[in-house]
Amino acid sequence: MATPFDPDAPGLAGPESLFGLPHTTADARVVVIPVPFEATASYGRGTKDAPAAIAQASLQVELNDLDTGEPWRAGIAQEPADPRMAAWETEASRLALPILARGGPQTDADRADCARVDAILEAIHDYVAGRTRHWLDRGRIPAIVGGDHSVSFGAIRAAAERHPGIGLLHIDAHADLRLAYEGFTWSHASILRNVHDRLPGVSSIVSVGLRDVSRAEAELLENTDRITAFSDSEITWELAAGEPWQRLCGRMVRALPEKVWVTCDIDGLDPSLCPNTGTPVPGGLAWREMMLLLHELGERKHHIVGFDLVEVGAQRWDAVVGARLLYKLAGWALSTQPGAQSNEGR
Repeated sequence: MATPFDPDAPGLAGPESLFGLPHTTADARVVVIPVPFEATASYGRGTKDAPAAIAQASLQVELNDLDTGEPWRAGIAQEPADPRMAAWETEASRLALPILARGGPQTDADRADCARVDAILEAIHDYVAGRTRHWLDRGRIPAIVGGDHSVSFGAIRAAAERHPGIGLLHIDAHADLRLAYEGFTWSHASILRNVHDRLPGVSSIVSVGLRDVSRAEAELLENTDRITAFSDSEITWELAAGEPWQRLCGRMVRALPEKVWVTCDIDGLDPSLCPNTGTPVPGGLAWREMMLLLHELGERKHHIVGFDLVEVGAQRWDAVVGARLLYKLAGWALSTQPGAQSNEGR
């Protein structure tokens, strides 16, 4: 007879184990799809190792969550990384790194290499979209763990196809609205531009925490009605003027439709929480502020159909924060599913 799982006992590591849970993708409600790819990362490197580092750090996460109860009971499991991913990452990084070091393509050969990197990313988008559709079709909650932010596009595409009119809650230090960056159409700095321009099924985007925005990105934000931005400076001003953070979160949430995908670049948080992220920026959300934003999203009206967590560094502290944020995202996503019991009043 199998020994009953004890959620208070130390978690046991396994090849694809998360949080020391006994679940597999066959019975887990939340399925994590690791995408260890960072070829377009234009400053710090190491996020391709985040899925493995987060899995290791997840063994230290307490399974009794003070906000969402015991999300582990629904099952959280991680797929093995696709064996093609390592080859894609190796080839794309070999081609991209010299171009990134030069600040963009300088020759026809460079431009051909950029095109090849973009082609690899299109293959990754198709793979991620396919896995996301697979789990959505089975009533699961797909969760992408990167890697740089470029890897999220395929999942958002699949979610928008399945749920036309979906909204996107975007946590980030950067607008990611560049038409292309350093020669790469599918750059991590272009993920939201590609969503905006190529995915009409995403009806609205709420971006929170922005503090590094180019002039062209600022102009797009001024001229599109599909994106509502809450910049770090705006948030700071409102808080200093006495606006409660909870009320600000309510305004962010009200700008979204019922069904939402959460795309979380961890550099949206204060860099003390993510010092080894790819492109850290001073400022950002404190942990408590991030938790209250998720609480408002989960409690008020929204159905989180899936989420991604990207740009996490692979060092111990970054992975510890990433693992806890992954558990919180899973908990709130589970709590918003049709028929789930509300956590109001916790």
